[in-house]
Amino acid sequence: MAVTMSEAAARHVSRYIARRGKGVGVRLGVKTTGCSGLAYKLEYADEIAPEDVVFEDHGVKVLVDPKSLPYIDGTELDFVREGLNEGFKFHNPREKDRCGCGESFRV
Repeated sequence: MAVTMSEAAARHVSRYIARRGKGVGVRLGVKTTGCSGLAYKLEYADEIAPEDVVFEDHGVKVLVDPKSLPYIDGTELDFVREGLNEGFKFHNPREKDRCGCGESFRV
């Protein structure tokens, strides 16, 4: 089981944590919502919870709760710039379908 991060995502997270002045990494999970059933949730983490599964890529920690891991195992977190927009992108091999608006997915 693994969740990875691209070099671009790791750079972005490292810079943001440095600007914030605190943080141990990012917390990645899923929540039930939208047309297709699941949506990614991503937030900066200030501490590691005892139940967290911890992955590290390019020097940045990705924390995942055990309930979310079966849905996102194998996912790569990327950070992309497309024109004037920039943001995180999830490359999840378990995704079977995505809703039309891109808000949610199904495994």
